[in-house]
Amino acid sequence: MNRLALPSPLFKREWLTPFNVITAAILAVGFIIVVMRFTMGLGTVTNLSNPYPWGLWIGFDVLCGVALAAGGYILASTVYLFGLKQYRPLLRPAILTGFLGYFFVVVALLVDLGRPWRLPYPVFYSYGVSSVMFLVAWHVFLYLTVQFIEFSPAVFEWLNWKKLRAWVAKLTVAATIAGLILSTLHQSALGALFLLAPTKLHPLWYTPLLPVFFFVSSIIAGLTMVVFEASVSHRVFKDQLEPHHATQINDLILGLGKAASIVLFAYFWLKWVGVARGHNWDLLATPMGLWFLVEVFGFVLVPCFLLAWGSRTRNAGLVRATALVTVVGIIVNRLNVSVIAFRWNYEQPYWPHWMELVVTASIVTVGILTFRWIVKRMPVLRPHPDFEGLY
Repeated sequence: MNRLALPSPLFKREWLTPFNVITAAILAVGFIIVVMRFTMGLGTVTNLSNPYPWGLWIGFDVLCGVALAAGGYILASTVYLFGLKQYRPLLRPAILTGFLGYFFVVVALLVDLGRPWRLPYPVFYSYGVSSVMFLVAWHVFLYLTVQFIEFSPAVFEWLNWKKLRAWVAKLTVAATIAGLILSTLHQSALGALFLLAPTKLHPLWYTPLLPVFFFVSSIIAGLTMVVFEASVSHRVFKDQLEPHHATQINDLILGLGKAASIVLFAYFWLKWVGVARGHNWDLLATPMGLWFLVEVFGFVLVPCFLLAWGSRTRNAGLVRATALVTVVGIIVNRLNVSVIAFRWNYEQPYWPHWMELVVTASIVTVGILTFRWIVKRMPVLRPHPDFEGLY
């Protein structure tokens, strides 16, 4: 009789929340669309075509996902290579965000490309060493491995596997160096992909400096994404934090904001070097040129000054808000290069199908749920009491 009783009101309050209802709806519709994609083909659920073989799933899920996952290598290098130990409280959340970011980039690629059973081919079977895509595939594979090694101490602490935890901790510095090298290569390699399309990408965005732009902007994305992630995590997961963390986190956020403002200033001038190299000043007066100015001034120079001012006046709230604007700017830049300014003069422009939007939302949602599940169980935001001296 008790086993067949209806759920209690407490059970309903726990599970029937707006967040859970919206999440369940997104995932249910997204699952159906993914099944349709693999059984009925890309044309059923996307607006992709031969002129536009890459759309939202590459532009947002891959290019933006890789850029916004850069906080892992930025914070690991900051703590382990540059010796700024005070940023250690932000390290594990940044590495976890980076690892999940890259993992779900691979998931998005599988949905876009299909044939998931061929995933190991670039690594173990077909060696296209002259292909930029081959380079990116190998880098993502290796960097995922590196980030798993970097995050595995938290997993082993959770499982109380002390010997494995001690063994993997010895690999930390080597893994960080490898991660920095791999990130430098594949962040720039994503920009190099578009060097293969000089007649398709708008001249204001096309430049031989694209690999440099992608790498430098990934540093900006990593710094500001860590600020954004830390701000959200320390509000949502208050029960995971120690009481003194709020003031400490504000100090760290101000430091990251200052660093991001410096890199943004350098990136702003690099963008103009790209325009000057191509002698494209006259294109600034066109509609696409005005959109280019919005990107460069609205999402680069203005956040640069706001982050600098917020850091100087110790206004952590301003730094947090500006970090979010900067993250949006990184997304705008990647979508400009891959979608908006790509085939910009084609008579039938590409617009994402609503099903593409739902699949992207589903992948992001699963990533958020995975992050939440791990943070609530593993020592991510606070040290494990049995390993506190090693955190």
